[in-house]
Amino acid sequence: MRLYALQCCSSAEPEENLARLRQQLSPLGDQPGDKLVVLPECVLAFDGPKGQWQSLAEPLGEGPLQARMAELAQLAGCTLVAGTLPILADDGRAYAASLVFDQSGQRVGRYDKLHLFDVTIGDNTGHYRESDTTHPGQQIEVIETSLGRVGLAVCYDLRFPELFREMTARGAEILVLPSAFTRVTGDAHWEALLKARAIENQVYMVAAGQVGVHANGRQTWGHSMIVDPWGELLADAGEEEGMIDAPFNRERIQEVRQAMPCLNHIRLPL
Repeated sequence: MRLYALQCCSSAEPEENLARLRQQLSPLGDQPGDKLVVLPECVLAFDGPKGQWQSLAEPLGEGPLQARMAELAQLAGCTLVAGTLPILADDGRAYAASLVFDQSGQRVGRYDKLHLFDVTIGDNTGHYRESDTTHPGQQIEVIETSLGRVGLAVCYDLRFPELFREMTARGAEILVLPSAFTRVTGDAHWEALLKARAIENQVYMVAAGQVGVHANGRQTWGHSMIVDPWGELLADAGEEEGMIDAPFNRERIQEVRQAMPCLNHIRLPL
């Protein structure tokens, strides 16, 4: 069983991004065994013109973006965490929905990004107001896959440890994180936060990020990573496009939890 994180510099053109994804994922179809593949946030359209996110939004279960992602999961013979796609919300915004498709192309999970990135950063973009276009999610999601139980989160969620602790309490063995971390915040905190979430929950962490300079000048950090339950960095994509992978070993989770039984020692006095 293997874990994969794909790193790319997505453009604002969905068809262009889909063609590249197909080229990158098709070789996995020849690989035996169970595979979990995580794509970056906004993988089909990133840093596009104002209003593009909402204009691409689809009803859940309908539309070409979701259909093409289902096809990619079948092509690669994997469980595919399809980054984030815009799914229609009632107020005119769109959910940043991380949809999961199994090897047959069936949707087996949906997580809507809970924490929205409304911050000011010292980079080329400066001000980020994700809530202007994105409706916040309302639920935590842990799903059954062929590899085990997977907890879903997206990018800025990484800074909120309570979410990851709750997913672990619900049985998550793997935590996944489609992302588009800024270059400034990624350089400062990305690796430390990923390792912390893996160590404190004693799970595998698979984080797939955008990388490089995008259409309107936005800069993303890259360094997609796979971290094991002890905090060991199993793979780092650096600042180039490509895909990393590492083995998933459930026995490793049990080994770490027996050696350091922190999850059994949690005490939260009122």
